[in-house]
Amino acid sequence: MKKEKLNISAVSELVPPLGVRGLNTLYPIFLKLNSLNVLIVGGGNVAEEKLTFLLKSSPDAKVTMVSPMFREGTVELAKKGDVKLIKRKYNKSYLKGKHIVIATTDVPSVNIKVHKHCRKRSILVNVADNPPYCDFYMGGIVTKGNVKVAISTNGKSPTTAKRLRQFFEDVIPENVDDLVKNLNEYRKTIKGDFEQKVETLNEFTKGLIEKK
Repeated sequence: MKKEKLNISAVSELVPPLGVRGLNTLYPIFLKLNSLNVLIVGGGNVAEEKLTFLLKSSPDAKVTMVSPMFREGTVELAKKGDVKLIKRKYNKSYLKGKHIVIATTDVPSVNIKVHKHCRKRSILVNVADNPPYCDFYMGGIVTKGNVKVAISTNGKSPTTAKRLRQFFEDVIPENVDDLVKNLNEYRKTIKGDFEQKVETLNEFTKGLIEKK
């Protein structure tokens, strides 16, 4: 029987890229928000939620909010951080010097306008509850001292991210920060080059992830 050669190029055309197959292709990073300027457009419930989220994770974040009105809770939150409130309607002039923008108004046309203005200026923008107009998502975050875990569902299910956050908050021990600090001190005492130090630390911490 004659064997047919496998046409690799033909097969590759039939296999969709990883991103199409459901893989979360987002790249997670941890930003130093005390050295970046954040703008939140809006002053309602969603804006207050985003501000709460930012300040909980990064208390030293530099934030400006622009809206004709602000909730009482937002005003109180602003007093606890480096937050500037501007009681005016949105104007593209407020984008000057900003690195990250979050649009939260209840007027879709305004949010889309913010997105358009940001894209022209290469500013990262998130339009709340509108994934197609987001350069980034604000996922669930677990913080235990120096340890921080970020959770993303690729913008598909914030509720799932919330539940996963609650799960990891329970699973990760409160004293994990002590472990991190002790390992940092131990690392300073290890002799040898970088590869030797990594190998030593890998061996030393292997027991942390062993299955029971």
